[in-house]
Amino acid sequence: MSSEEFVHGMLYLLVTVVGVPSNIAVIVAFLLLIYEDKRLLTADAIILHLACANLLVVAVRGLMETLASFDLANVFGDTGCRIVLFIYRSSRALSIWLTFLLSAYQCLSIVPPGSRWGTARNILAQYLVFIFLLFWLLNTTMSQAAILFTFSSSNNSSLTKNAINVQFCYVNFPSALIKELNGAVQVGRDVVPMALMTVSSLIILVLLYKHSQQVKVLRSGRRKSGGGGGAEQRAAKAVVVLVTMYVILYGVDNGLWVYTLTVKKTMSSSLISDLRVFFASLYAAISPLVIIESNRKVNSRLRCAAREKPGLETRTCLSTK
Repeated sequence: MSSEEFVHGMLYLLVTVVGVPSNIAVIVAFLLLIYEDKRLLTADAIILHLACANLLVVAVRGLMETLASFDLANVFGDTGCRIVLFIYRSSRALSIWLTFLLSAYQCLSIVPPGSRWGTARNILAQYLVFIFLLFWLLNTTMSQAAILFTFSSSNNSSLTKNAINVQFCYVNFPSALIKELNGAVQVGRDVVPMALMTVSSLIILVLLYKHSQQVKVLRSGRRKSGGGGGAEQRAAKAVVVLVTMYVILYGVDNGLWVYTLTVKKTMSSSLISDLRVFFASLYAAISPLVIIESNRKVNSRLRCAAREKPGLETRTCLSTK
């Protein structure tokens, strides 16, 4: 094994070791919450769905890359390449759109009482399942190139100059036009939610700043009456952190993707592809850590699960808010 392959394997092993357990922990915490309360709040449902999408990103791509890098399993034949890339690209894009949805909902949740945006928040909550289905349909449809044009790197006899090296696989576009169109679609699919979530996060920061100024002016009364909004404000701050992480990591990812599309002689080197997948997978691995640290529901239920014992103590722990 060359030093490059070893470093490649270790990077994806790190992403897998961090991302798989942390996303599973978030999912388990919300399953415990469902068991206790028999329902999920809208923001919690979005975070649960986000954790599932992130788990797919890390497990399907990070774990598969790790196994292949250390020659533990040969998963990247023609069929394996198509399945892995399709699931990875679909779940990666879904993670992006769910992060935008979460930022938009939290923005609507902290608007001043009586605002007309409260109606939009209620509509979003009412049609949340349909929004999830729309996101799945949109992102799987826009990932069809992974199925149509992907081949194993061992099957490179018919590669054209429009092929893109993605480490163990090639995406072999039939023409430069299709390659550029697909690239534009992929970038657009990421840039649109990036712009929207950036706007919503800026609005969140403005609202939080205004609230802090009001607290300074009306300390005693507003602190007591505004105590119920503390959880929403903490959640909003956590969302801003997630969005900032997304903009940085996926900004690098999309910058490298544009470089891949516009610069020639990238077919023979997989370094750019490695960096893209690593940065995209890094968000899926780190974001659940932010959720665990900032979300009291998740944190408390994981603590309960860690010290849980049969009998009355289990029920007492589950009943803790």
